[in-house]
This record gives sequence, C-alpha cells and structure tokens, in this order.
Amino acid sequence: MHGAGAAGNATMRRMGRGLCLALALGAAPAVAAEWKPPQGCRLEMTVQQRSCTVAQHYRCQADAPGDQWVAYFTQEGLVSQARIDAETRWMESTDLVSGITDRLDLEARDHASLSTLLKTGSDDFDFWTQSDTGERLRHIGRDDLTGTVEIDGEPLDSTRFSLRTFSEAGDLLIERNGTQFVSRDLGRFFGGVETSTDWTGETQETDDSPVRFIRPGEPGFGSTTPDYDCNMQMVGMPAGGGA
Repeated sequence: MHGAGAAGNATMRRMGRGLCLALALGAAPAVAAEWKPPQGCRLEMTVQQRSCTVAQHYRCQADAPGDQWVAYFTQEGLVSQARIDAETRWMESTDLVSGITDRLDLEARDHASLSTLLKTGSDDFDFWTQSDTGERLRHIGRDDLTGTVEIDGEPLDSTRFSLRTFSEAGDLLIERNGTQFVSRDLGRFFGGVETSTDWTGETQETDDSPVRFIRPGEPGFGSTTPDYDCNMQMVGMPAGGGA
C-alpha cells in the first residue's frame, strides 16, 4: 500500500478535523483544463479514479532514478501530491489543503519494499515519517498479493493491506484496511476499497479504484476534471458510528 497510501497522513488530519472527503451533491463542475507538470518533469499518465478524483503521474529529471510523482485533483482542484521511490516508499507527501508536508525518515526498522512484495507475495513494513511541523508518525503494516485483474486494458496485481499509524508517544491514531492494485510495469500502487478508523472512532469507507488509464495522445490526457462518482455524497461516520 506504500505508493498509493502516501496520502494517509493527510487523510488522518482530515478525519481528525471532522471533515468529509467527498463533494456535496450538485457542486459546480470544474473548468476543463490540461494539467502541465513542473518544469523539468514529464507527465506520463492520467488516471481517472472512483471517489471523484483524478491522478496525474509524472517523473522529474532532477530526481533519483525510479522516483515518481503523483498529483491528485478533485472538483475543487489540486489537493495533494506525493513522491515515491523505486521501492514505492513514501519519500514525501503534501496535503495542499493544510499545507503540511510529510517526509520519510530514512532510518527504519523495516522499509516498505515493492520488490519483496512481488517476489514473495507479501511485505511487512515499519517506518517513520516526519512533517515540517515536527510531528513524527510511525507506520506499521503489511501488503499481500491476492490475485491478478485487468482494468481498462492494464494488467494489475490485486493486493490486501493493513496499516496502523501511531503518534511518537505510541498512541494509535488511525487504522486502515482494504484492497489496492499494483502495476509491475509501472512500478506503483493504485488505490482501492478501504476502511479507515481514527482515534475518536470515526470511520470512513472509500473507493479510490482506477477506472481509466490515459496515456499521451489519448482523449482526457492531463484532464483535471474527475469523471466518476462525482454525483455521490460521501460522509464520514460520526464518532462511534458503525461501518
């Protein structure tokens, strides 16, 4: 879950503030636009996802070999961006709503490893991230391969994951469980169906599964307008609420 889960810290903050992740019914659609990556970077793929989100996947010349970026858009615009390395470790992720960036602590008990997952069928991880506000978080979890699927012509491995995020003091802040997808060709994870529960008992169920993979020259490449589930209102469950 390491690649697609880079937004986990942002999710925890939104849940902690008691905010909903989805858009109200009848929200005005965003103006269609073709997104351009920063100078020195190349947009490789646009992915239309469930939950009214669209992801722009790009690489930058100045980064280490194997590093990849993703920028996520909702109807409100750009909401987060993240960089992973060749092992899909969360190198950095920025919640553009709060303005907070989290970065990977390079000292870890067990770093996430895509190559281990693909070779053995499972991967345990136990690592830390630190935000630019000084907050340190510990992430402990596991990924397991569960089969293969094809979505919009893209061959993917399906996965099951579990993740617990703790404060520096050892308090459990958020627990996430669900399914995701991983591309061997692209070397990255894509979202799926998951359940997240925070320290107050508030629970959210989301589906960020990919629907369309759009490459250069294809209609919709670079589009920042989400196409799927945008007429659905998704609300976080109140504290103590059931799933």
